[in-house]
Amino acid sequence: MFNPRHFLRMAKWAKTPPSEGRVKLVLGIVVLCVVLFGLERVFGWPSWLELPDTPKGRIN
Repeated sequence: MFNPRHFLRMAKWAKTPPSEGRVKLVLGIVVLCVVLFGLERVFGWPSWLELPDTPKGRIN
């Protein structure tokens, strides 16, 4: 299930964990993605962002 590379990466992170700023950046990006997902679920996808129906494999 686990690749040995995963264990090496976990050992590296245990020895030198990421900085507080990096952790905040990653958590901020995750929160932004969750908020955007929630807004899309609540309000739906705007029709002006949808592509017009085109035959498969053809670009006008």
